[in-house]
Amino acid sequence: MAKADNMLSILWLLKQRKRMTASEIADELEINVRTVYRYIDALCASGVPIVSDSGHNGGYSLLHHFAEAPLVFDLEEQKAIMHAATFAKEAGYPFSDALTRAVTKLKMYANQEQLNQINRHTMGFDVIQPPVRTELEATLKELEVSVANGRTLQMAYQRGCEPAKTRRIDPYGLVYWKQRWYVMAYCHLRGEVRSFRVDRIQELCRTDSTFERPAEFSARRDFLKNLLPDPDNPEQLISIRIQGRQQALNDLCEHWLLGHALVERSLEHAHFRLEEQAIRTFLPYFLMPYGKAIQVLEPPLLKERLVAVASELLQYYQN
Repeated sequence: MAKADNMLSILWLLKQRKRMTASEIADELEINVRTVYRYIDALCASGVPIVSDSGHNGGYSLLHHFAEAPLVFDLEEQKAIMHAATFAKEAGYPFSDALTRAVTKLKMYANQEQLNQINRHTMGFDVIQPPVRTELEATLKELEVSVANGRTLQMAYQRGCEPAKTRRIDPYGLVYWKQRWYVMAYCHLRGEVRSFRVDRIQELCRTDSTFERPAEFSARRDFLKNLLPDPDNPEQLISIRIQGRQQALNDLCEHWLLGHALVERSLEHAHFRLEEQAIRTFLPYFLMPYGKAIQVLEPPLLKERLVAVASELLQYYQN
């Protein structure tokens, strides 16, 4: 067994049995007693508060407050947790208070050298997101708990300028996408799984009903399935060929939708395949800011839509 594994095993033994002698540890792990002493010294040097009591009932034990700590993380793991916490808070993670407590505990069980290292790695690491709507926190908490416990919810949901409608949903999962939270849920009104923007939920309350989420369900997969081109129906996709400057094409290929629709790419050309609806709706508006940095070669439909959008803007500002 590797040294790190043996050291972690010693910690678990002391957590479970409260107090053990070096001989008992050696017998349990099938290692030499002198090796146990070296591992104990190494653990103490890393900041683990191991107490050594002499006498007939002596042995090694952990300080009570440390015995309650669930795990021991190395520096890389601690740094990763701190960075992930920064991302989560900026995304509007609904359990930020618990996350703050966890980070505080993590720092509590680090020795001074580790703490200095963690601070050096986190002081220059920042995440900037659009302002978070704090009023969504309670809704997100209720959704997360209902997803975990299989609890049917009743909600008042508003789309656009329409009046809010009451729906019963079985929440299957939460998705954070493009700075917004969505809940993937079975809608009793429509009889199918749909995505709902959390910021459009006006009211939310639990019901007495429960549900079983399909075993193979994936919130990520089902959410993206409604956005990306259907690879099983290639005949419904239209070829889009664009030439232009390398950086402009790089930007296009990194777009969340166009990147999944990319067929072929060269230095100055990119070939995509998309559904007609995307060409008629959002794509012309997305391409407009690139101006003369790109040129659409095909299809004619996309060229016509670009001309129509540009003409509408021209007419709007002329008037």
